[in-house]
Amino acid sequence: MIWLTWRQHRAQLLVTAGLLLVLGGVLLVSGLQAVRYLSEHAPPGCPGPAASCGEVNSALAERYHAVYQLFGWLPLVAPGLVGAFWGAPLLGREHERGTTRLAWTQDVPPRRWLLAKLGLLAAVLAGAGLALSAVITWWRRVMYADAGASGFGNLGTFNLVGVAPAAWWVFAFALGVAAGAVLRRTLPAMAVVVAGVTLVMPVLLNASDHYAEPVRAVTTDYDALAGQDIRLVRQTWVTPAGAEAAAPPAGACPRGTDTGRSDQARRAYERCLFGKGYRLAVYHHPPSRFWRFQLTEAAILLLAATALASLALTTTRRRH
Repeated sequence: MIWLTWRQHRAQLLVTAGLLLVLGGVLLVSGLQAVRYLSEHAPPGCPGPAASCGEVNSALAERYHAVYQLFGWLPLVAPGLVGAFWGAPLLGREHERGTTRLAWTQDVPPRRWLLAKLGLLAAVLAGAGLALSAVITWWRRVMYADAGASGFGNLGTFNLVGVAPAAWWVFAFALGVAAGAVLRRTLPAMAVVVAGVTLVMPVLLNASDHYAEPVRAVTTDYDALAGQDIRLVRQTWVTPAGAEAAAPPAGACPRGTDTGRSDQARRAYERCLFGKGYRLAVYHHPPSRFWRFQLTEAAILLLAATALASLALTTTRRRH
């Protein structure tokens, strides 16, 4: 079965390996260049949130703008491509070409044939996702030093580090296989994968706020708290009497007409409120919950992948 899987899917394997090598090479080269640039130009402790690092942070963002843009699309595009080009053709193409009449009438029963292929390809995808995660984690540590290195507070980055890429890729692959088994067409199955990943990802991102009870912090310096790589759930105002309110009463402090647009005006308004005894109650998840959230999301995705694989197996056996 290993030889057969390689023969049937070597094109996907080789193309995916090539793309990963190119992406890894881009990250490796840019990271090594950044290390050299920082050693020559960065003050101690940079890059980071300190005011003295502002120039260095801006220079890095400008030099590697294209790589940052790639990160913006990768969490959504990578699983979609995996599901569309690995999962959807696995059974969809077999049905279209009629090769099921030959492949499923041999000594190897369809269940064993499909389980072996699913297991082997899913293991390869999981390994590739973990490898990409390791390279991206190293690259972020170079670019950001200790500030936000985990990516916990950035929902897009969160799906590129840890075990999340492996879980998302396996889920998308199983979704494509199930769609191909039910629809028996490759292109419609690809469309189902793209739509499914696009819908599931924001649902899980919103649901992640409920993976644990948020921590409540009362502060007068939200920017300092946000700089700790937290994941914000909500924030309210605490009155001098200790009660929580969605907003201070009208007229508590003067606020200019451009408060919504000017960060300086917003800070002046908040300083006035803090001077009168108001505080901000920030409900958030601290970065120490990174692995708890990673494993929770991975468990959800792998359970869904198992259910989809079971659907593909059941459909295949019934038709056989």
